Amino acid sequence: MDMDLLTLKTWSPDDILHAVEMGLVIKKNPERYEGLLKGQTLAMLFQKTSTRTRVSFEVGMHQLGGQAVFLDWMTTNFGLADVRDEAQVLSRYADVIMARMLKHEDLLRLTLGSEVPVINGCCDRYHPCQALGDLLSILEVRGKLAGTHVVYVGIWNNVCNSL
Repeated sequence: MDMDLLTLKTWSPDDILHAVEMGLVIKKNPERYEGLLKGQTLAMLFQKTSTRTRVSFEVGMHQLGGQAVFLDWMTTNFGLADVRDEAQVLSRYADVIMARMLKHEDLLRLTLGSEVPVINGCCDRYHPCQALGDLLSILEVRGKLAGTHVVYVGIWNNVCNSL
């Protein structure tokens, strides 16, 4: 499995199933995983705003014992300097980077400079975390993913590309 999560297209079906099943286990038994990410720092970089993405990642890190640091693209040097250089610097302070970007190309540049795993919190092409969340909901309700047919109704966008 690729250490970065830019798109689910780089993950095998088994990797996806394992991640979704593990997510459901953690959701059902949160007390068992309170310290799982103790001492870990998530840098949350937002070029594109989102209340749900920020709160989800921030609360998730807190509940698992880690910490999250919010970085607004416009109030950092990411908008001024080379994205790869800034990512390399950020890698020295964080164990993982979650980036919500306007353009997939910016996400790729960030990943090239990063020395830690990068999670795509959303970009113009893909929204893998939303897809994993949707799959978790399906598993929770149906009890299985095998044999499930999903119909997507909406505009052709990053969510559609990720399901």
